[in-house]
Formats: sequence, structure tokens, C-alpha cells
Amino acid sequence: MNVKKVIVAVTNDLVTDQRVHKVCLFLEREGFEVLLAGRKQRKSIPLKQRSYHTARMKLLFENGALFYAEYNIRLFLLLVFNRSHLVVANDLDTLPAAFLAAKLKGNPIVYDSHEYYCGTPELAQRPFIRNFWRRIERWIFPRLREVITVNESIAELYNKEYGKKLHVVRNIPPAKGYAQQLSRRELGLPEDKTILILQGAGINIDRGVEELVEAMQEVRDDALLLIVGSGDVIGQLKQRAKELQIGPKIQFIPKVPLEQLMAYTTVADIGLTVDKDTNINYRYSLPNKLFDYIRAGIPVIASRLPEIEKVITKYDIGAFIENHNPAHIATIINETIKDTKRRAAWKANLKRVNQELTWEREEQTLKKIYDQYK
Repeated sequence: MNVKKVIVAVTNDLVTDQRVHKVCLFLEREGFEVLLAGRKQRKSIPLKQRSYHTARMKLLFENGALFYAEYNIRLFLLLVFNRSHLVVANDLDTLPAAFLAAKLKGNPIVYDSHEYYCGTPELAQRPFIRNFWRRIERWIFPRLREVITVNESIAELYNKEYGKKLHVVRNIPPAKGYAQQLSRRELGLPEDKTILILQGAGINIDRGVEELVEAMQEVRDDALLLIVGSGDVIGQLKQRAKELQIGPKIQFIPKVPLEQLMAYTTVADIGLTVDKDTNINYRYSLPNKLFDYIRAGIPVIASRLPEIEKVITKYDIGAFIENHNPAHIATIINETIKDTKRRAAWKANLKRVNQELTWEREEQTLKKIYDQYK
């Protein structure tokens, strides 16, 4: 039997990318031989063995233009000198090498855009770099046959720009989730506190976390905020918590594997997603953590961004902040903690939602796409 080989490309270190991991498992179940290619950074944590093949490239540069150039050269060589029948590029920063190699070898390519890449805040203040990526996108995007993205709003943005209809596959956890069954005590967490959690691999500027830390001054003393993950502002957040002398009310936990991340989320009481509407990419985001909170069965406090609001309002599973004034954020958190009756109603709704929002349902769209390449 001639097994088709697919090479999946990302620029991250593979450890916490839930979406791509789920796609690789899906492709494996569909009969493909899968190789997931990414990078290994100096601070990367060990990668647990997976059922599919992985390759983490060690690069000389870890950020900036030299990183993207080196990564795409290395990825191009990997794709050219490894047998493959299909290439899957995740996000625009993998697309130049993936597209060129696929064309050279005559392989089909599937593009999965996890965000509106040229609208990211990292590019907003760097017009030259943004225009560079925009030119690449405008050259390649119209030549792509199958393009996937994470929500309807981003699909519509790309449709207006390129006249191309995208497939939407939301990043929802599988029905059984990834959680390790650990108690608060086993995780080193207090059993007598209301635990708030904010998780993410990109805890960066304009994610609203700076204001959230400020708000903890006014949040009741029996609450504990867990900030789990990594990002550009973590050091700044730790310093600010120290200055405000609210260290006992905030616990920082570094980036952890998927299973351990969900263990923390499952024992929390309230999940937080408080991104600001400062750029088009954040405005139309549908963050992974929202669906992780839903899978864990915990109510959500969120900023009122369109895609997030749709989910929370449709299923009645949480509350909103109307602005990022720390005093307002603290008020919403305190009111939510106090209103145990309302939280119980949200938790009851979450049980129903978990039967409807599953990765297994999202996979039906993937099956229609990938069946043609078997």
C-alpha cells in the first residue's frame, strides 16, 4: 500500500500548538504519514514523543528578519529533500518556503491561516516589514487552492481582499480534552480560593493583561489569578505585581505541555480572555483559550470582541468587561465571584455546549478537504 506523506510546517517549537497537533492526529487517522516540522529554541521545553514524526530545527537566529530568512531556507531544504505528497503551511511565515517547494516538486499545498497575519500588532508599528509580508501574501494567496482559517470574520476579510472562499475550522478541543486528572493540592494550588485563570502562548502587549494585573488590587482577597504561559510582557507583569505588593493574589506559571495546561484550567473557577480591540487581528480573534475554558466547564469573563461575543452570548456562559479600566475589570470579577447562582447557571449551560462544540465536528470540514489528496 502506497502511504501518502504529508509535511506540516510551523514556525513555533511544537510544544503548545494545540491546533496543529490535532490536525496531525487527524491526518494520521486518515491514513497519511505525517511529519510536523518546526523549530527548537534555547528555552524550548522537551517535546513528548508523539505518534507521528516531528522535526525541530535548531536555528542560529530566534527572532527578527534573519530568523524568518533562515527558517524559510531551512524549511525549503527540508521539504525538497524529504519525500512528500502534500504540504500544509500554517500561517504566512511558513508560506514562502512551503509554496516554492510544493511547486518545485509538483505537490499540492493546503494553507491554514490561524490569524489575519498582516493585521497583527507586531506589524502595525513596522510598515516596511508589514508591506514585505503583504507583498508575499498577495503573490501567493491567489494561487492557493485550499485555504483554511479559524473563524468566519477572518474568512470574510480574506474573501473581500482576494475573492476566495475559505474553509472555517475553529480550534476547539476534542470531546475528551487533554486534561490530566490532578487536584488543586497536586498542582500546588489553594483549595479555599476562587481561582481565575488566563492562559496563552502569546501573552503580549494589548492582550489586556497589564490592566488585569492592576485590577487585582481591588479584587477580593479570596481570589487567586493564575497566569499560565509565555509572552513578551510576562517580565513586566511580574515586576508590576511586585510593585503593587499583590504577589499573593497572582501566580505565574511558565509554558507547560497541553495536558498540564488543561489540568490547571480544569481546577479553575473562571476563565479570562481580555484582549483589546487595538488592531484588526485582535478584533476578530477567536482565541484557543476560550474553547479550553468551555471544555473545562468554567464560566468566562471576556472583552466584547465580535467572535468571542457570539459564542458567549449564544450559549450564555459568561460575562463581559466593557472597557479596560482596572477598576471596571475588578468590579466585573468581584460581581461574578459573588453571584454563585449565576455561575451555577453558566456551568449548567457549559455541559450542553460541550456536547455541541467539539473538534470531532470541526474535523468534518478537514475530511472534505483532505479526502481529495488520498
